[in-house]
Amino acid sequence: MSVMPNVDSSNDPNLDASSAAVAVHEKCLALASNLWWTWNSDVASIFRDLDPGRWRALDHNPIALLREFTAESLAERAAERVLFTRINHAFRRLKEYMATRHTWAANHGGVLGSRPVAYFSAEFGIHESLPIYSGGLGVLSGDHIKSASALGVPLVAVGLFYSQGYFHQRLDREGLQFEEYIDTNMDILPVQPAVDQNGDPITVNIETRKGDLLAKVWKMMVGRVPLYLLDCNVEGNSPEDRQLTSRLYGGDERTRIRQELVLGVGGVMALHKMGLRPGVYHLNEGHSAFAPLQAIYLRTQETGMGFEEMLRQVAAETVFTTHTPVPAGHDRFNDELVEEHLGPLREKLGLTSEQMMNLGRIDPGADEEPFCMTVVGLKLSRTANAVSQLHGHVSRRMWAHLWPWRVEEEIPIGHITNGVHTHTWLANQMKALYDRHFPTDWDEHIGEPDVWQDIYKVDPGELWETHNVMKTLLLGFVRRRLASQCRRRDEDEAEVARASRMFDPETLTIGFARRFATYKRSNLLFSDLDRLAELVNHPRRPVQIMFAGKAHPKDAPGKALIQLIASMRRDPRFAGRVAFLEDYDVNVCRHMVHGVDVWLNNPRRPHEASGTSGQKVVLNGALNLSILDGWWAEAFNGVNGFAIGNGSVHIDDDVLDQRDADSLYEVLEQQVVPIFYDRDIDNLPCRWIERMMNSIATLAWRFSSHRMVMDYTTKCYIPAAGGLSSDMPTR
Repeated sequence: MSVMPNVDSSNDPNLDASSAAVAVHEKCLALASNLWWTWNSDVASIFRDLDPGRWRALDHNPIALLREFTAESLAERAAERVLFTRINHAFRRLKEYMATRHTWAANHGGVLGSRPVAYFSAEFGIHESLPIYSGGLGVLSGDHIKSASALGVPLVAVGLFYSQGYFHQRLDREGLQFEEYIDTNMDILPVQPAVDQNGDPITVNIETRKGDLLAKVWKMMVGRVPLYLLDCNVEGNSPEDRQLTSRLYGGDERTRIRQELVLGVGGVMALHKMGLRPGVYHLNEGHSAFAPLQAIYLRTQETGMGFEEMLRQVAAETVFTTHTPVPAGHDRFNDELVEEHLGPLREKLGLTSEQMMNLGRIDPGADEEPFCMTVVGLKLSRTANAVSQLHGHVSRRMWAHLWPWRVEEEIPIGHITNGVHTHTWLANQMKALYDRHFPTDWDEHIGEPDVWQDIYKVDPGELWETHNVMKTLLLGFVRRRLASQCRRRDEDEAEVARASRMFDPETLTIGFARRFATYKRSNLLFSDLDRLAELVNHPRRPVQIMFAGKAHPKDAPGKALIQLIASMRRDPRFAGRVAFLEDYDVNVCRHMVHGVDVWLNNPRRPHEASGTSGQKVVLNGALNLSILDGWWAEAFNGVNGFAIGNGSVHIDDDVLDQRDADSLYEVLEQQVVPIFYDRDIDNLPCRWIERMMNSIATLAWRFSSHRMVMDYTTKCYIPAAGGLSSDMPTR
């Protein structure tokens, strides 16, 4: 599929109708073929306006939508909807965007112009129509490369193509989660084969002890950033291996290490075949920690030098980001699996089996210690970071044994706090408000604090009305979703009707959506059901709560939490006040962060590395109610949201959970609910609106992925590529 056909003449009056129709069709395909459209609402609205019903039914996939039109019928529909000017304008904007060299990185990117960054991640959450993500890590990766594109940072991204993605979630009548896997239709994705310098499609061949593993490479454009995805569904692989990349986070340990071998070793092979020579390798979590080993091998082949010398060189160019604050969350493999998959590469590097295993051990020579991917990532990099300030402290403590000669404060793991991509998560209504009141070029300075101070100039009534419009849209989405869930479960029409009327736009609405791991304590609000019932059913100040999220298929305790919450709809005390939305994805998240009043997050401190869902609601005027963990520990200032507890911990989880539950109820009863319902003569919650403004002014710039990527560029990428030194700890 051509990414940028030369079709500027579609509005040429000298073209015949047939040629003009083809030109319009090709322009629309060009717009659909670059995922730039996913964060440009004006472009997305063109596809929606072609056929709103089909747009929704097709999961907002523009290529799938365009396949339902011929060139002639598309031109007719565009004429009916008066879309020609908008199509031409969008196409010109895309061309200008791709061609411009006047970017932030052009002035601040230093040596990266000739030595780009290779960004490795096991998942990328870019849009719901591209299901190669499961949750926060993938969405962060997607936001990272979107901001790299906007800032002009020379970067290529490497991941895996999951033909079935993560699972689709379905709940039965009792609330038990079931998983469904659906094959993705490649014909409706904006992908094309990646090619080598001769224009031939690329396949990489990875040696293992039990035979070669093959992977083809797909390419898609995310703005200016090429994203390369490796796919093992290749002729020549065994039937088992052809399914290797079909599912995200599926299978056993052997599946996991093979996927990580393809991502790390195969990813570096693919870049080499394309003639790309990165100046920086950024490993986003331990899944890609094999990449430096392959890079070291290529350097030994090019230079004739030995492993140790090339290790020093590659490690100096490698940035490692850890996201997991609990030991159990880091991949570990036994020596048999490591030898089966890394044995051939180990021999090429001139290493013994023990030397290879020691690369993944905290204590070299401890035969009983497994091979840890995070340890490899830390040992093969000279710049490492956690993803929030608190997570930095946790990570230095967790991995201190790797540097026994240093005190904890000097452990070389810094932090760059995560951020979110503003234009992806900003509602159209809020963008229009910012456009009216902020400087003309505000969206080119998203990561700068001064831009956001103009929120204080907005009339409180206008801000509140904008929020209420978005809330009404959210509740319409929720009602349709809940009714659809009831119909799928063959529930009676009375139940469907109740779902279709659920939730009141005047009622304080709390949202909770995330992975249902037990440490995130999705059930904390249900620890005292009588107290909760009084809250949600207060005659003058009621509360309603919506939940969403998936539990890993093998996480029985997580599934039990979902069942507990989903079953609340059967309890008369909570019917109509508590709901669970199935199949949480980017689309559900987008609706929720646009329209809730409060975003609830109550993990067990300090287990939340960063968290980014609460950052998304900031952009749209909602307030955070959160444990002082992850990003919120450095964001809360007393007047820009609400805090649960005081940041203390306890050696006994049960004691901590009870203490935090009591604090949660108290904050709701004494702060959140009273402030929301405290209205002036115009029915405006003035104290609430003041907190909304404080939240936007103090947090929207600070927790943007633009700021995050600028930090990575100046503190990590440029020094790793041989540029100016940084303040990030290095080794």
